[in-house]
Amino acid sequence: QVQVVESGGGLVQPGGSLRLSCEASVRTFSTSTMGWFRQAPGKDREFVIVDRPFRAGTYYADSVKGRFTISRDNAKNTLYLQMNRLRPEDTGVYYCGITPRSLIAGRVRNVAEYDYWGQGTQVTVSS
Repeated sequence: QVQVVESGGGLVQPGGSLRLSCEASVRTFSTSTMGWFRQAPGKDREFVIVDRPFRAGTYYADSVKGRFTISRDNAKNTLYLQMNRLRPEDTGVYYCGITPRSLIAGRVRNVAEYDYWGQGTQVTVSS
């Protein structure tokens, strides 16, 4: 059974930084499409940033371009999200989504394409 565990959330002031981690037990980690999604209270889960395998590309929500970066350590089966210049509107529960498939570019933003999810980690940006 695949386990996905996010960590690193917390309370941060506007303009601050956080780094989230996602450790996954999936055997095909290096060839999986993986990304971060977030959910604010009363809203649907939304796409934030996704990394396709084989250096096929990284995809960003417009709201996070230039502020967030994604990286993966295949040796540690860990995905990271570096968040800089955080804003109050970045507040939400951040989830790591993984699928063993190499998604085509047109599908990476779709929540339904991801097979495994963690429990999420809360990020609160507030002064």
